[in-house]
Amino acid sequence: MSNSTGQLTHCVFFALQDNTPENCQALVDECHTYLNRPGGVVSMHVGIRDAGLDREVNDADFDVSLVIVFESRDAHDVYQDHPEHLTFIERNKQTWRSVRVFDAIV
Repeated sequence: MSNSTGQLTHCVFFALQDNTPENCQALVDECHTYLNRPGGVVSMHVGIRDAGLDREVNDADFDVSLVIVFESRDAHDVYQDHPEHLTFIERNKQTWRSVRVFDAIV
């Protein structure tokens, strides 16, 4: 089922190769520097995983989470090729062990 109307929530979970507190904070800072400037961003939230949340249902295979709400699917699609987004990827991809993305129209 495809629904391209409404806002799009883009959730990204980064697992770092070296997940020291300093490296996690550095990625958070990079997100703030590069990812909230492209047009169409309604809100952006980024933070470090709370290790104290360790219930059986909690997925702990990430270090930094990023949630961006876009005004539309079109705004998300423009963002994917935006120079700021591409710069962020190029500057940080070598630090990632894995990246998982979950997108939904809300």
